[in-house]
Amino acid sequence: MSEKDKLVIFDTTLRDGEQSPGATMTKAEKLRIAKALEKLKVDVIEAGFAIASQGDFEAVKSIAESIKESTICSLARALDKDIDRAAEAIRPAARGRIHTFIATSPIHMKHKLQMDPDDVVAQAVKAVTRARGHVDDVEFSCEDAGRSELDFLCRIIEAAIDAGARTINIPDTVGYAIPEQFGETIRQLLNRIPNADKAIFSVHCHNDLGLAVANSLAAVNAGARQVECTINGLGERAGNASLEEVVMAVRTRQDLFKVETGIDTQHIVPASRLVSTITGFPVQPNKAIVGANAFAHESGIHQDGVLKHRETYEIMRAQDVGWHTNSLVLGKHSGRNAFRTRLQELGIQFETESELNEAFTRFKALADLKHEIFDEDLQAIASDTRQNDEDGLYELVCMQVCSETGVVPRASLTMKVENKEHKVEAEGSGPVDATFKAIESLVDSGCNLQLYSVNNITSGTDAQGEVTVRLERGGRIVNGVGADTDIIIASAKAYIEALNLISRGGTRQHPQGADV
Repeated sequence: MSEKDKLVIFDTTLRDGEQSPGATMTKAEKLRIAKALEKLKVDVIEAGFAIASQGDFEAVKSIAESIKESTICSLARALDKDIDRAAEAIRPAARGRIHTFIATSPIHMKHKLQMDPDDVVAQAVKAVTRARGHVDDVEFSCEDAGRSELDFLCRIIEAAIDAGARTINIPDTVGYAIPEQFGETIRQLLNRIPNADKAIFSVHCHNDLGLAVANSLAAVNAGARQVECTINGLGERAGNASLEEVVMAVRTRQDLFKVETGIDTQHIVPASRLVSTITGFPVQPNKAIVGANAFAHESGIHQDGVLKHRETYEIMRAQDVGWHTNSLVLGKHSGRNAFRTRLQELGIQFETESELNEAFTRFKALADLKHEIFDEDLQAIASDTRQNDEDGLYELVCMQVCSETGVVPRASLTMKVENKEHKVEAEGSGPVDATFKAIESLVDSGCNLQLYSVNNITSGTDAQGEVTVRLERGGRIVNGVGADTDIIIASAKAYIEALNLISRGGTRQHPQGADV
């Protein structure tokens, strides 16, 4: 790259990001995101936790078969069965990595593992040795390193490197660290561990105190050369360090950071929007780098300054992170081949010709409703097509909603339940409330509505609305997403998709018990 060190970007959107409540993705959706990450030139893609479920295993294997430019990684506890399963999943990869971990903090060793420190070290060495029997690229993580004793970290890391680990990850698992303190921890480890020069030191910071990016950057300045992060900062609890913020901070402040990434930053915004569309987690407007307001200026003073000289109020160019890609790509007169080509450019591929035909029909219908079709619209069409292609217990046939001043809103729906049509009606405090009550009058799901969120996919009054509905039943949480130019129809689609996800069961398990 240059005389500066390479900063490895390790993306865990598909593993840690998926642990956000309701963010579980299908194999096809994971593959779409993996292709976007490859286009972004992410160095390492943590594709999943192969032992967690058959679905996770198949997703990791599918990504390993398809992605050629990035290293494909699978997480594994420090257990033989986990490591062997991870190795099997990543076997097709051009470059594969096994990421194994064990808890190292006193509270975790005592209460979760119920193991003494000597046994933890022995287990770590055994795990790394077994992983090296499968692949050369092995990463070892000290879970809850942010609350671990420094002397013990030095001891177990030295042993892990001797056993063959080539990347050592120091996770702030519970988001407890403060930048100055965390940076000093990394500095001490690098100085005190005799064989530290034989491994790349990595960090994986959680955002419980809003410091994940700050802690990651402090660690980089202290000598860490890999950062584990996610698109949009996705992740369980308060999320992870945001890939886009870490990358652009390093790129923008080259006067402070003696490292460079290989990230193609012009693909940041498209990747952000893809992850948002698939997970149903909207990006807040004031989110750094990828938020809708990130490069918007309301203040007259700011506007005047930017017009005179952009750098008066902008430290980055919007085009450098991909905002220029939000442009008209297709119209109502576009043909099937142009449609297919643009989908391929966006990393969207359908498994069957019938899926493509259905998506093209939806595209034509949308083009009749709105003049400009954007990439985000195509992402929504692709997601909607795949959702409808999957077998579902419930299906919306048609609906009519009455909302009038001085009249109680009423919704009338025709739905299919196991391919049999039913007509239902209900009143509510508003059209969406009436719609949901009508659906529930038929299905009686027993679910609790935890979230109802509306987000515009593109700008303009003719934009598609994207609705996210989060339902909970028996401890299982799912997100349903629906898109339509009619926000009430989008709401019904989202609610029904969530019900179908609940009805399929198959809760995704995370046997590590606690996040890395």
